[in-house]
Amino acid sequence: MASIRKHRGKYQAQIRRNGFPSISRSFHQLKDAKEWARQMEVQADRAELEPNRKLLDTITLGELVKRYRDTVLPGKKCCEVETIILNAFLRHHICRKPLSRLSSADFASFRDERLRQIAPKSLKRQFSPIHNMFEVARDEWGLPIRENPLDKVKLQATDNKRERRLRDGEYERLIEAARTRQNPWIEKVIIFAIETGMRRGEILDLKWDQVDLRRRCVTILESKNGYSRTIPLTPTAVALLHSCRGGPGGNEKVFPVTANALKMAWGRMLVGTGINDLHFHDLRHEAISRFFEIGLTVPEVASISGHRNSAMLSRYGHAQMSRIQERLNMVVHQ
Repeated sequence: MASIRKHRGKYQAQIRRNGFPSISRSFHQLKDAKEWARQMEVQADRAELEPNRKLLDTITLGELVKRYRDTVLPGKKCCEVETIILNAFLRHHICRKPLSRLSSADFASFRDERLRQIAPKSLKRQFSPIHNMFEVARDEWGLPIRENPLDKVKLQATDNKRERRLRDGEYERLIEAARTRQNPWIEKVIIFAIETGMRRGEILDLKWDQVDLRRRCVTILESKNGYSRTIPLTPTAVALLHSCRGGPGGNEKVFPVTANALKMAWGRMLVGTGINDLHFHDLRHEAISRFFEIGLTVPEVASISGHRNSAMLSRYGHAQMSRIQERLNMVVHQ
């Protein structure tokens, strides 16, 4: 509220609001004091007054990180990974600084230090939860943070997107190697990935109540981008799911394989196959590229893959060079 008192021949107006420092000003005339007080109260109502930054003296960056880790991350899908990132970040001396003394220069120095140890793209992933933490602290927790200190820290991460597809004979060798594993589900997961373009996590989390064999589709309730989608199934995928129905144990999951088991099996099965530099996620790239090659449109492929725009989808739509050459040859000989 505004208060006005006469002091030593002048009118002193003062504004007090919770969360903001007290401000005052003296005037020779009462009407000027009242007008200024009205203007300041309007600014206070609009949250346009400078917040009380003394609060930032009492909070360290580490305390802010811990609050974000313990209250916000548990509700996020990437909780496990980002918790590891933040726990490692807490060991750095920058986390001992109070928020009032923290600046973009501190994070620029941290950036330069980390870039001597990791790649820019890895550091960009580590900055992501920290950047979001400042946004939450300012917008939801009401901390008087003027701007996100990471907004002005430049980080040029080169785009090392993968364009790896299966080469001639690699699919057959891949399936043959999968059949050497003691776990029979490894082969099924690989085939299903190539037939559907689903992500590894989506496949391993798939449950039978998400499968509709009559309509020949599966429903992903929540994908990486937070949206659900329904994926039509190829005849091969339908046949594979029928074969899984008779699996032992009646597991509610379609593919009872853990992410770690699949990761370990993938690395071991590729040894001696002559297949180099192939990641499991490359199977998604292969599947989406095949969808384009059979003539599906961008919207049709996007409905299967879950990409929200064509720019993101373009990372995967790489046709085999040999197939392009075959089509070009057909044009030449017409």
